[in-house]
Amino acid sequence: MKKLLVITTALVGIAAATSASAADMAARPYTKAPPMIATINDWSGFYLGINGGYGSSRNCWTLADGRAEGCHNATGGTVGGQFGYRWQMNSVVFGLEAQGNWADLTGNNITPLFAPDRNRSKITAFGLFTGQIGYSFDNVLLYAKGGAAVTDTKYEIFSGVINTVLATTTVHKWGASVGAGVEYAFAPNWSVGFEYDHLFMGNTNVPFRGAVFAQTDNIKQDVDLFTARLNYRFGGPVIAKY
Repeated sequence: MKKLLVITTALVGIAAATSASAADMAARPYTKAPPMIATINDWSGFYLGINGGYGSSRNCWTLADGRAEGCHNATGGTVGGQFGYRWQMNSVVFGLEAQGNWADLTGNNITPLFAPDRNRSKITAFGLFTGQIGYSFDNVLLYAKGGAAVTDTKYEIFSGVINTVLATTTVHKWGASVGAGVEYAFAPNWSVGFEYDHLFMGNTNVPFRGAVFAQTDNIKQDVDLFTARLNYRFGGPVIAKY
């Protein structure tokens, strides 16, 4: 009987101690899971890149007295580089860019006035100095651009009778350009893109002075350019957004 009483008393004591200990324990604090961190691409900063692609130049020759000598397309490849700066305000992106390219856009036509002689055109280089405005869809940028353009073009009059160049002139001239492009940021600081540009080079009086003749042609030139681009942007690639 005494043993039963002792055991009962011990059990009651243990139960009481357990209840008191449980009551003294603080409630487990509630913790909230950390928020997801999304990142958006920031196009701001200086960038440097390379480009390459295809070009086509429309050249129409007219003698100074108004007689037309016909037109031809000068086509070929181009490769070059670009350097610029962009700044982003919300999703709108502004930019300034300078681009310089070597080119080999060549073409010719038989002049109807002096057949079988040919008029030849060859763009050897061009440059673009443009402003940009675009809209950012995170890591995709759509933009339009416009500004000044400059071309170096070699013009030749070629004799189809004696198979030689009769006269040649190189013209360095300025015009205007407009274009549009899309760019994709595929890695931190790196982006690839595709761009189209049209160059309005206008009309230029081009004098030719050969060994046995001299003439002046008014030559109208327009240029279409299709290029792929690779850019490296300096600075931080992203902004954290909570």
